[in-house]
Amino acid sequence: MNRRSLIKLAVLVGYLAFIAISTVIDFSPGKQIGSNFIYFWADLIKVLPFAFVLIGLFEVWIDRKTVEKHLGQESGARGYLWALVLSSITVGGVFVAFPVACSLHKKGASLGVIFTYIGTSAVCRIPMILFESSFMGIKFTAIRLATSLPLVILSSVLLGRYLKMKNYEIRNG
Repeated sequence: MNRRSLIKLAVLVGYLAFIAISTVIDFSPGKQIGSNFIYFWADLIKVLPFAFVLIGLFEVWIDRKTVEKHLGQESGARGYLWALVLSSITVGGVFVAFPVACSLHKKGASLGVIFTYIGTSAVCRIPMILFESSFMGIKFTAIRLATSLPLVILSSVLLGRYLKMKNYEIRNG
C-alpha cells in the first residue's frame, strides 16, 4: 500500500472512530455528522446507479460526430446553449455532472462548453429552480439566474479559450 492510500485509510478510520465514539458518549455534533453522512449516502445510492447506466447508454448510443457538431469547437453559441439545456435537466447535481462532463470530453465537446455544463449544472437545474422560487420568490430566482448564467458562460468561454491557447490537454485515464 502506498503512502497516499494509507493516508486515505487513516482519514476514513479516524472519521468512523469519531462517529462511533460520538455515539457512545452521546456527543450531539458527532452523532449529527454521522446521521448526515448516512442521509447523503442513501440519497447518492438512489441516484448514482441510474445516472451511470444513462451515462453508459450515452457513451454507446450517441455518436462522437453528433457531440462534436453540437458541442464541439465549431458549435459556437449553440454549444453553450445546448450545455445549458443539458445541465438544467441533469439529475444528481455535480455528482452526475462530472462523469457526464468526462463523457462529453471523450466525445469531442470543447472545454468551454464542458465548463459551462459543469457550472450551470450547479446553478440552474430545473428542480432546484422550482424549489428556490417557491421559497425565495420568482423575482429572486430570476435575478440570480440573470446574474449567474452570463457569468458562468463568460468565465467558461474565457477559460476554454485560455486553455486552448496554452494547448492544454485533459488526459483521460
